[in-house]
Amino acid sequence: MSASLKIALLQLLPGKSQAENLQKGLDACRKAKEQGADIALFPEMWSTGYVIPEQIDSSQATALSADSPFVTAFARLAQALDMAIGITFLEAWEPLPRNTLCLFDRLGRCVLTYAKVHTCDFGDERRLTPGQDFYVTELDTAKGRVKIGAMICYDREFPESARILMLKGAEIILVPNACPMEINRLAQLRARAFENMVGIATVNYPLGHPDCNGHSTAFDGIAYRPSEPGSRDTLIIEAGEQEGIYPAVFPLEELRAYRQHEVHGNAYRHPQKYHLLVSESIDEPFIRKDYRQ
Repeated sequence: MSASLKIALLQLLPGKSQAENLQKGLDACRKAKEQGADIALFPEMWSTGYVIPEQIDSSQATALSADSPFVTAFARLAQALDMAIGITFLEAWEPLPRNTLCLFDRLGRCVLTYAKVHTCDFGDERRLTPGQDFYVTELDTAKGRVKIGAMICYDREFPESARILMLKGAEIILVPNACPMEINRLAQLRARAFENMVGIATVNYPLGHPDCNGHSTAFDGIAYRPSEPGSRDTLIIEAGEQEGIYPAVFPLEELRAYRQHEVHGNAYRHPQKYHLLVSESIDEPFIRKDYRQ
């Protein structure tokens, strides 16, 4: 494996139609390749610009299958560019569409399909089908193989999401996003990287898109270096509010060496003592009428 892996954070404003998003997305991937990216990653639900129609019929009509022309265009481009692409879309599904990421490797193969598990059921996402699990794939890049997982936006707010991905072997977690990124949400991502010793790449929509403000980020998960006193900030890059393509370079060899000897991740856990974490009981003050299992 090469010493580093470059992920292009595509902090883009969506167009007014699916066709515009397709063309703008393809153009952005080409620019990412010119910048030396190994992976190009889109913000949440790029096919619609994170728009979920109020009417179920309209939502289903807007949703795309994984083999639709929109999605497969990115598969072909991934192969042509010799670069992985993480494309996000409103996926056709029964009984309701899903909020989905497909990761195409540099050969144009879909090696990971992830649907958002923690849908925001207190909002528009109650009209979506939640995903059922978290997945990790071994991604073949031009620089070697790397284990990649994914979570989407609100998944970030549950420590279990990143924890499961770490336990399944993830080294880097991709996080498409569509919400205001402020100090507490950034702190969640920093914490997920720190406690699991994983890299985390998050892509948000820029300012100008409703309820979004940019600030796409990448954290390398390396809290301590022998050559530096005390702990360090794991932040690789934090974008501003403006539209752009922001490169995040992850020091993979250093991360792997760090994971061999540091105390976080799965090194000293006691899972036999965590039975309550998988209990399905919910008591006050956490009972919500709109909660879906």
